[in-house]
Parts: sequence; structure tokens; C-alpha cells
Amino acid sequence: MCTCTEAARCIPESRIQAAHDSVNRLLQRQTPDTEALWQEAQPLVDRENGFLILDDTTLDKPYSHQIELVSYHWSGKHQQVVKGINVVTLLWTDGTSIVPVDFRVYDRQHDEKTKNDHFRDMLNTAKERGFAPHCVLFDSWYSGMGNLKHVRRLQWHFLTRLKSNRLVKEQESDYLAVSEVNIPDEGCLVHLKGYGQIKLFKVQHIEKEPEFWATDMLSMNPERRAELRKISWKIEEFHRGVKQFCGIERCQARKSQSQFGHILLSIRSFLVFERARLTKGTSWYESKMGIHRASVAQFIENPSLF
Repeated sequence: MCTCTEAARCIPESRIQAAHDSVNRLLQRQTPDTEALWQEAQPLVDRENGFLILDDTTLDKPYSHQIELVSYHWSGKHQQVVKGINVVTLLWTDGTSIVPVDFRVYDRQHDEKTKNDHFRDMLNTAKERGFAPHCVLFDSWYSGMGNLKHVRRLQWHFLTRLKSNRLVKEQESDYLAVSEVNIPDEGCLVHLKGYGQIKLFKVQHIEKEPEFWATDMLSMNPERRAELRKISWKIEEFHRGVKQFCGIERCQARKSQSQFGHILLSIRSFLVFERARLTKGTSWYESKMGIHRASVAQFIENPSLF
């Protein structure tokens, strides 16, 4: 269990005499920004290459009644609205590496910022840090006109999914919903209302509704689109990894600053696992089990309960 009391019990007495209050103070002392994360992530990225992926996830808190930051959010995992903390993450990848470089905790009640505001803030910060990605990848939730134009102002390219009711037109025709457009397998050039010319693709699934993908890279072919779609799933791998191996959902502290500190340290812990994967070929699972095995081996050597 990721509690302050349990963390205090895990600190060897030979090193420091720790109480649960000192662990809680550690969480609250974390700076209210993501600079520490960036300093650790920076050596793992190539800012002039690769891709930036942006998406959000909900940290499940189904039994929380007094934890700050907890509210109701849509969960892709549960396919319904659940109680939790929503975190918007910016990830860098070259197709192999999975490196979170920035994140924001969604708390509109106090900072009055929407997810789209966080989207633009993180891209602005990435620009200031010298990123020049091949493409920015994001889901249909973030494909609003303001965000598409913002990516263009940064002089970057995008690939995103569009909702089926977005209006486009071909040459002199009237505007139609993308679901009503006859889109060939190789895609087609259309005018997106309010934005300009884009290339539109349709992906038909057997038992699901079709997906509509859009990019401002007008020369993109279906093979490249499929490749980038696969790359965009790296952020889902990150969400799974940071929840399964780094305990990001399991903090029980009530104060928002403590929750933020725990989220920050969890993502920094993920970077340790990812660095080991890239440099040593050790999977996240193997890294986590290595910690457990050492503890079990120590107990077998000295069974303190008997």
C-alpha cells in the first residue's frame, strides 16, 4: 500500500529515523511544477527528432471521500464516468523510447484551466525547451479548432482523429460531416471548416465504428498514417506502466499538494524503469520483480517473523 506510514516503515533505521509525517512533508515539498521531471527526462530525448504524444488518463479513486483533486471523469478503462484524478501527459517517443516530459493535473475548480488549456501550455513549454518533433499525435478530444491552429502557430505538424460530425468539403461542394464523405483507401484532400486544407483518412473496423484521421501533412500515405497511429499508442503503454509498476493511483494523502508530489515522484520512478529498459534491456516487469525478489531473498535469509 502506498501510504506515508508504510513508506516510513520501509526506511532503514540505520539511515534515518523517519515518521509518516516526514514522508508527507516530503510530498508537500515537491515543487508545484514539472521541472524536476524534465531534468531527468532530458538526457533520454532527441529534441530535434521523434514525436510528441498528448493524452489524459484518470487515476481511479473509487472510495475517496476527502481527497482533494478527486472528481468525476470519463475513464477509457471502464468506459464510463468514474471518481478519480485526471492527469494530462506529454510524452516523447522515437517509436521505441517512452519518455514522459511534462504533465498537468486537471483541477479546473481551482486553476480555471481546461484540458485544452493544458494541451497548449505543455506544447508551449516544449517549444521553449527546443523540441522540434516530426509530428504531434493526439486523440479526437484535443482536435478542436483552437488546438489545431495552435500546433500550426508552433510550425509543427499534427495527426489526430476527428469526430464523425466535423464539417469538411471537397473543392466546390457543400460542407458535409466527415462520416458522409466518400473517402478512398489512399485518403483525400478536403477543406476542414475553420482551419483549411487537410488530408483525411478512414479506418474501417469490423465490429466498431470507423475512425477518421486527419493531418496537415498533405503528402502522407496510408502506410505512414498506420505507422504513426501505432506510435501514438505509446502513451497508452505509459499509462499502463505507470499505474501497474509505479503505484501512481495508490496514494491516500488528502491534500492536493501531497497528491501532486506523489504523481510527480511516480512518473519519475517510471523514468528509472524506462532508462533500465533502454540501457540494459530490462523490462519494467523485471525491474519491479527485481525489487520484490531482493526483499523475499532477504526474508528467507533472515526470517524475522519466526
